[in-house]
Amino acid sequence: MSHSPADLLITSCTVLVHDDQERIRFEQDAAIVVRDGLVESVTSAADVADVVGLAVVERIDARGQVALPGLINCHTHAPMVALRGLAEDLPTEEWFNDVVWPVESNLTEKDVELGARLACAEMIRAGVTCFADHYFSMDTVAAVVAECGIRAHLGEAYFSSQGPQGREKSLEFALRHRDTADGRITTALAPHAPYTVTDADLATTARLALEHGLPVHIHAAENRDQTDTSLSRHGVTPIEVLDRADLLDTDLLIAHGTGVIDRDLPVLERASGRTAVATAPRGYLKFAWPGTTPIRALRAIGIPVGLATDGAASNNSLDVWESMALTSLIQKSTEGDPRWLTSRQALHHATLQSARAVGLGDSIGSIAPGRRADIVLVDLTGPHTRPVHDLAATLVHSARSADVRTTIVDGRVLMRDRELLTLDVPAVVRELEKRLPALVDRSHGRRIQEYDT
Repeated sequence: MSHSPADLLITSCTVLVHDDQERIRFEQDAAIVVRDGLVESVTSAADVADVVGLAVVERIDARGQVALPGLINCHTHAPMVALRGLAEDLPTEEWFNDVVWPVESNLTEKDVELGARLACAEMIRAGVTCFADHYFSMDTVAAVVAECGIRAHLGEAYFSSQGPQGREKSLEFALRHRDTADGRITTALAPHAPYTVTDADLATTARLALEHGLPVHIHAAENRDQTDTSLSRHGVTPIEVLDRADLLDTDLLIAHGTGVIDRDLPVLERASGRTAVATAPRGYLKFAWPGTTPIRALRAIGIPVGLATDGAASNNSLDVWESMALTSLIQKSTEGDPRWLTSRQALHHATLQSARAVGLGDSIGSIAPGRRADIVLVDLTGPHTRPVHDLAATLVHSARSADVRTTIVDGRVLMRDRELLTLDVPAVVRELEKRLPALVDRSHGRRIQEYDT
């Protein structure tokens, strides 16, 4: 044990920990010692003085608070916060074709930068310490991530309509930014979806991913309509399209999967790569999709399901806390079983399952020695969280993202007592709002793509 000062000492908190069976439990009156960006130990408050010899650079007294692993947004389009509330009460096809894809044809790097800044501020304030992003002008997003201190898994999205250069740009981005920002940025290849990327491009993406050791992040089987259309046009489901292109041999993150059907399950179970799914339930409700991600069936075949928000243009927020509560409730309703998905299961999806989904299951997702110190402190002293009979239920169904007091990534405090330390939100909002008229103009009649599944 080093006798040099620890970087950070969090005392007098309750800590969510995982046992060797990955069951969640809570250690009361605990302390967390952080050194060199890692959790060095989780110990009792009484023993902490012996552990660090009282030498510590920064202390946080977390009385009345619960320390959780930082939440992970497993699939979003961060810069789309600039379009929050622009395309409301529309079916999926009209949402894409009439509003979002025409507006996205106006996007500049500056719009993306400001959207990314606002999104990172929103996520840090909501206890999100890592996000998986799938968008355009991702060099700009990477720069924002490096500057503000959050963790991110980034992919430059592409459509086959861009020609080979779209795919090549996605690869160049992934290789250039892999393991940058002191290791906080990981990267993926990011084909948009089987209905916007040809089978040949999907197969080439799989080959490039395996050749360069890169994961792939893609939308697939987003809803049942897509699956039905794929079956009627091609005789295969979107998941079978991915399999045919060898993408299930890569480490693959599938966004949404509410259109996954029974015949897809053996295909996914046979996958030789690390396959995961991200679920973003609020958007499914808004679009009136008939189903949700089949978490129970996916869990039964060993597929991790992480929590996500999708972009704020469809979800209206980047609040993974809300995704956690909605996931539990919608799964109960869909399965007709109040015993599934429990609060503890929801917390497991929000922590270790989400970490696995973004390929970081060995380094984040739990508070334990040797893990990266991505930690959020949640204040449970408010009237809406008292009394506490079941701490897991209180966290999932009573607490809100606004109860997050402090957000820490890699041992660095990014928000303390609700004050953001690395981003200037009023300045971002002022600049973004000046740019909105040009951004939202649709009079040009262009769109970056056609939604026709």
